[in-house]
Amino acid sequence: MIKSELISKIAEQNKLSKNDAERVISTFFNEITKALSEGNRVELRGFGVLSVRTRKPRLARNPKTGAKVEVAEKRVPFFKAGKNINAALNKTKK
Repeated sequence: MIKSELISKIAEQNKLSKNDAERVISTFFNEITKALSEGNRVELRGFGVLSVRTRKPRLARNPKTGAKVEVAEKRVPFFKAGKNINAALNKTKK
């Protein structure tokens, strides 16, 4: 699903205009981004947890040239799925 499809579904299910739904979705994503950039954890019950992890600096290899490249320390987003998502993904048909 892409963002425009999500906006359409939210607008349709909640009888909102697409502009209003887009504002809701944009605010939602902006607030999550803001929280993560401040180093906070975002917990959405029934969905999962978004947090920030730090990757240590390391030596990598350029696959094209084979040359060694230093990769600086960086912060990356991390998502851990909640129980509901894991259950839905691993549901076995009987």
